[in-house]
This record gives sequence, structure tokens and C-alpha cells, in this order.
Amino acid sequence: MATILIVDDDAALREGLAEALTDLGHTPRLAASGPEGLAALDGDVDAVLLDLRMPGGMDGIEVLRRIRSEHDAPPVVVLTAFASAANTIEAMRLGAFDHLSKPIGRDALRALLKRLPERRSVVRAPNDETEDTLIGASEGMRRVQKAIGLAADNDAIVLILGETGTGKELVARALHVHGKRKEGPFVAVNCAAIPEDLLESELFGHLRGSFTGATADRAGAFRDAANGTLFLDEIGDMPLAMQAKILRALQEQVITPVGGKPVRTNARVVAATHRDLAKLVAAHQFREDLYYRLNVVPIAIPALRERPADIEPLARHFLAGASASSGRHKQLDAAALDKLRHHAWPGNVRELRNVIERACILTRADIIGAGDIDIGASEITAGPAQPDSDLPAAVAQLETEMILRALEACDGNRTEAARRLNINRQLLYTKMQRYGLAEPSENLTDRVAKDDD
Repeated sequence: MATILIVDDDAALREGLAEALTDLGHTPRLAASGPEGLAALDGDVDAVLLDLRMPGGMDGIEVLRRIRSEHDAPPVVVLTAFASAANTIEAMRLGAFDHLSKPIGRDALRALLKRLPERRSVVRAPNDETEDTLIGASEGMRRVQKAIGLAADNDAIVLILGETGTGKELVARALHVHGKRKEGPFVAVNCAAIPEDLLESELFGHLRGSFTGATADRAGAFRDAANGTLFLDEIGDMPLAMQAKILRALQEQVITPVGGKPVRTNARVVAATHRDLAKLVAAHQFREDLYYRLNVVPIAIPALRERPADIEPLARHFLAGASASSGRHKQLDAAALDKLRHHAWPGNVRELRNVIERACILTRADIIGAGDIDIGASEITAGPAQPDSDLPAAVAQLETEMILRALEACDGNRTEAARRLNINRQLLYTKMQRYGLAEPSENLTDRVAKDDD
């Protein structure tokens, strides 16, 4: 039996969580504000369930910061009805055990309590909040945001994986601005865009006269990123000859400028690729030792087709930016949003942004309709996948489309949609959560009861 401190300004939620904890055999302790929660914290508290938004001048982030600065602090789970990339990353960076959306069902609460660790000491220095640039509340994006928060203050190498256009550089920048090196420079190098004979100079620098055209000394990206972050984009396309030199730089934190002597470097390295490095290693196109040196903290960004629930917030975000540039406030109507949801998005978030910006520029009216959305002929279909396609992704795409069509035909009634799909309601709901078609805060029991009314 554990003593769980609940800090939440919502009396109904406090009482509901307390009742659930009591039924599960635990002892709840209640607090209605941040200061009250800190006052109730003592050595008997085994864990804290903490609301993020609270009145009274002390929000959940500040409470979390104070709790985790104490010796032998209990694990803290942040609960919020208003999840965003910024608060998820910050909560995880400050030492939260998890960051979950409200309301939390009894089964989920039971599972959470089983995962909680023993009390342990974590002391972290605070950082200022930064702009929320990672749009998306789907389960896939929440995992990415949590990983950023956990890895931001660490100097370990991060390998960002994802298809072209998924936002790998945004993740790299988030790791930088949420971490302890945020006051330092962020230097990005696209390894696929620089000719092989110039890449060594671009990364390691050179001395004047070391080769034809070297008219002045150059520090290079590794030294430019001193005390900051060096982002090596598309590292899977780096020539094999350069891979050996990069490996030495990562292992020994030493680089050798062209024509110069070895020098120390302390840049934190974040790498990214859209390619399957394991397959490249098997084909002898990528060094195995470099692959394992890079693959310390992998962060995989899901393709946009795997998180359709994020399409609408992303589209509205891009439209707001494009509208501000044009000086006119434009909106997407329901038909336009529906068309966006049913597109396969092979170009991912980058393609969506281009489509929205194009529609904003070429549409004179303030309301953008389906006819104004020009996305070509790559809409999601239920046809067979190509032999060389990714089978799990193709299955996810097909299931997503079938669920969306069933829900549309049933006006959103999930009980009827499950019947049409010949599956039970719980399986339907599980798949909807997996593919980002259900709000993270939805409770299955409540949803089924509503469908049955």
C-alpha cells in the first residue's frame, strides 16, 4: 500500500482519483494548490499525481521543479487536460516520471502505479520555457516529446529517425533549446548536400593554403558548435571515407582540420537520417562501429499518415502563419479538413505545410474549401500495397482509412462503426488510440456508455 499525494485544484477530479486510489488499496492525500501540495509533502508520500494548470501563482511545473530539487524526492506524474509539446518536454526534463492526459481511467491508474519506481533523488537545474514548435498530441508524438525531455540535458548522442519531411530538424532544435546547452550555438550540416571533397573542411575546418581555394582559416562545424549542439542531418548519406573520421571525432572528441593539428571539441552531436542504417550496414554502405556509436538514444518520428489526428492542428498552425504573412485571417471549412485527413501525405509534414501555404496564397476568399486544396492524386486508398512497401505502415494506413470511413458512415458512433467493421468496441478503440484517432484523454468506458445512449 502506498501514500499518493494528489495536487489538483479541481475538487471533482481530486475526489475521483482519491476514490479510485482507495479502491486500489492505496492511501490518498489531497491538496488543492501548489503551496498546499508542497506543505503536504513529507517522507511518507510515495508518489505525487500533479495537475499542470493551477491558480494561485504556482503552476504544476514550478511545483515539480521544487519537488525534484529535494533529496529523495518521490516520483511525480504530471496530469493535464492541455498537453502540448512544450509542457511535456519540460515536465520530463525536470524529472517527471510520466506526463499523462486527464482524465485517467481506473485501469490506466492501476497500470501506472505498478510502473512507479522507488523514491530516488534527482536534482535538476531549471531552464526557461521555449516556444512550442512540435505540433501534435497523438500518442506517437507524445512519445517523441517525452524522449526529448528525457534526453535534452544529457550530452549523449541522439539519433533521430524518420521519413523525409517528418520534422527531424525540429526535434534536434527542441533537444537543444530545452537542454543545458541552449545558450550555445545550434549548427546544422546536411551531409547529403555538401560535395564529398568539401565535407571534411565543412565539418573539421582547414588552414589557409591547405588546398586550392583555401584563402583563409576556417573553424568548421564542430568548432562552430562549441558548447552547443551540432546537428548532422542525413548522416546515412555520408561517404564511407568520412565515416571513419566522424567516428574518431565522436569517440575521442578530437578533430583534425585539413592541413592542421588535432584539436579538442565539445559539441553535443545529434544525427538524423531517413534511411535504414541497419540495412546500410548489412550492405556494407555504412560502418557498423559508427552505427552503434550513433545509436545511443534513438528517437523515431512517426510518419504523418500514422498520426492522422495531428493533421488538423498542424494544418491550422500552418494556416495561421500563412494568413499572418498575407495580412488576412483565413479558415479551413469542414470539407477541406476532411480532404486533408484522407490524404496519404507521402511528403509528411513538409508536404502539408506546402499545401496549406499554396491554398492560402491562391484562394481569394477567407474560407478555404475542399476545391482549394490541391494535393494531387496520392490520397489514401484501400488498394494493395506495393511489393517493396513497408508492410506495417501499409497495414496501419489501410486500417486507418477503414476506421475513418466507418466512423463517417455512422456519424461518429463507435459502437455501430465496430459492428460494421466486424470487431468489438474495445478493439476499435485500441486501434483508434494507436493511430491517433482518439483524444488521449478519452476514457473507453465513458465513450462506450455515450455510444449506447
